[in-house]
Amino acid sequence: MAGSVTIQEVPLGDPGMREFVAFHWRHYRGNPRWVPQLDGDLLGNRLLGMPGLLTPQHPYHRDARATHFLARRDGDAVGRVSVVIHERFDRHYGGRFAFFGFFETVDDAGVAHALLGAAADWARAQGATVLRGPGEYANVTHERQGCLVDGFDHQVWVEHTWNPPTYGPLIEAFGFAKAMDYHAYEIDLTKPLPAKLARIARIVAARSGLRTRALDMRRFEEDVRLVVEIYNQAWASNWGFLPIEDWEADALVRTLRPIIDPELIRFAFADDRAVAVLGAFPDPSDLLRPRWRWPGDGDLVRLARLFAGRRRIDHYRLMFFGIVPGYRNAGADALLYSEVVAHGERRGYVRCDASLLLEVNTPILRAVEGMGGRRTKTWRVYDLTL
Repeated sequence: MAGSVTIQEVPLGDPGMREFVAFHWRHYRGNPRWVPQLDGDLLGNRLLGMPGLLTPQHPYHRDARATHFLARRDGDAVGRVSVVIHERFDRHYGGRFAFFGFFETVDDAGVAHALLGAAADWARAQGATVLRGPGEYANVTHERQGCLVDGFDHQVWVEHTWNPPTYGPLIEAFGFAKAMDYHAYEIDLTKPLPAKLARIARIVAARSGLRTRALDMRRFEEDVRLVVEIYNQAWASNWGFLPIEDWEADALVRTLRPIIDPELIRFAFADDRAVAVLGAFPDPSDLLRPRWRWPGDGDLVRLARLFAGRRRIDHYRLMFFGIVPGYRNAGADALLYSEVVAHGERRGYVRCDASLLLEVNTPILRAVEGMGGRRTKTWRVYDLTL
């Protein structure tokens, strides 16, 4: 008979953090869908210049209080969860939120209940009134987040989360209720651009006065700051939005720079003012997918496989698409997307994933459907009143 479940707290800087990270490797052993982050992204790697999100030195913790829990049965780890108070998020929204993340568990209600109970107790003791999750650390627009509730058999794309179908019911059984859904759409790039979209793009290009250009690698840092500037205007009213800071942009760029195709990141300007940006990235997930044999899963081997195969990637993820207020009916979306598709045809891209799209963002959902998008996945974010 299985033993009782015990909970071990693992604070930042604790040696147990290595086991906290290693748990997902054992939990997903042999799973063909799961694509983990590099261990260095979480634990740090001096050789690769990675600070490690789960280390006290990471800039994330300037504005956050975090702890972590491991569930054990008969001495073996059977689940994990983090819980964080994101102080900048609370200041922005005037609330008292806590977030649970890095949630992984065996298919056992007792284990899930013990983990979520530990997270809720810690959050309550910190003065939080709502526990939200799952996420990476938190449910902020530009973080990995959400519990996959539909589309388990579809491809995992860069910065997507994947979890078994059991997680949603386990979270709901604890008492969490849906707060928001995000969707993913897949677009077949071998099909012609929809006629209506192509016609709008031609009209906008001829009459709007909008000027467009691709990301310029010669002025890379400046263009990254331009993306941040547009993002912080265009996403400001979205659910879960938090203004992105320079270090967060730098971290994302550091992760994605090896696979950047500059022509897939495009700006639109009106009277020399940047008013829109579309950002798509070749998807490295197939190259980073575990091979489940030693030494095929270590960071250095996975990165070597990525660098060797990155020029052969034939699909990309559309990660952000924003237009600043006042220019949302000028057709910049059609124009930028048509230019990306035209480049994709020349380059040989065959598929595009557009995600994560808020279920309440009807204009964006309609726009993606107008691009030929077909819904493939849904992630859910849950709230628990404390």
